[in-house]
Amino acid sequence: MKYNRLGSTDLEISELSFGTWAIGGSWGKTDDRAALKGLQTAMDAGVNFFDTADVYGMGHSEELLAEATKGKESEIKIATKFCRQGDINDPANYSMEQVSSYLEDSLKRLNRDQVDLYQIHCPSFEIIKDGSVFEVLEKLKEQGKIRYYGVSVETVEEGLHVLKNSNASALQVIFNILRQKPLDKLFPAAIEENVGILARVPLASGLLTGKFNRDHTFEEDDHRHFNQDGEAFNVGETFGGLEFSKGIELSQNLSWIADERENMTRAALKWIIQQEAVTSVIPGFRNVQQVKDNIRAVDVKDYSQEELRRLRKFYNEEVHAHIRGVY
Repeated sequence: MKYNRLGSTDLEISELSFGTWAIGGSWGKTDDRAALKGLQTAMDAGVNFFDTADVYGMGHSEELLAEATKGKESEIKIATKFCRQGDINDPANYSMEQVSSYLEDSLKRLNRDQVDLYQIHCPSFEIIKDGSVFEVLEKLKEQGKIRYYGVSVETVEEGLHVLKNSNASALQVIFNILRQKPLDKLFPAAIEENVGILARVPLASGLLTGKFNRDHTFEEDDHRHFNQDGEAFNVGETFGGLEFSKGIELSQNLSWIADERENMTRAALKWIIQQEAVTSVIPGFRNVQQVKDNIRAVDVKDYSQEELRRLRKFYNEEVHAHIRGVY
């Protein structure tokens, strides 16, 4: 496992880390024992960073992380998020009083005195442009409640604004082979500003595992069922904004990436790891086997420059026009 510096911070985090939405909820059935074994397997392999949020299982993923990392608080870094328990458009949801309340609740569930990276969880662009929330986060940083802060954004425009108008240490963005827009402007700007990039939805909600066909059905409590067309939240969070059947078609056209890289999952993650701006890729998991599968990505064959050009052309000519929602 290799480790990358997160922007201008002193955090050295594993190039492949894990998100914990799936073990908290909204991805179908959860199994806490399998989740805890998966977390331990990841740490045994050198993963030292986990991303969570207060709304993942309404705090349950934070509680699982507390249990899994007990006694390793200085070794294992945790990023969590806030704001989506309230109205993301309401300025009051980002007041010192409200954010402090969200933070204290997360600290209790995490059983920690400090959060390594505290992220605004996909706020509205109006809140980002207002900027008052960044003053709140600076105060919490001064108080020692958080080490650093960042923003999970939905669009390139939001990310660029954060880079130019805040002291955020990290941006979390949707990024995968089927969603390459950040490569054009956002990633070069992040490198210039020395801000870390965390890549979420790296497997396009499973499309890039190659395991699904058009007839696949998802459980009712899985966001891949109830948010396929953006009914619950930004459609980009589900299948990267692609309509499911189109996503299946496009992923099948990418099957060649698995050649010499063992499988589609590892190949898709490797492509992200190779991107210069990306500090860490954060796939999800629900069991030990998925953790092991994802971790193998760090060791599979690099893409050649010709393969990278081929994938860029594929995105521009065959994928980009089919992505729905703001991005």
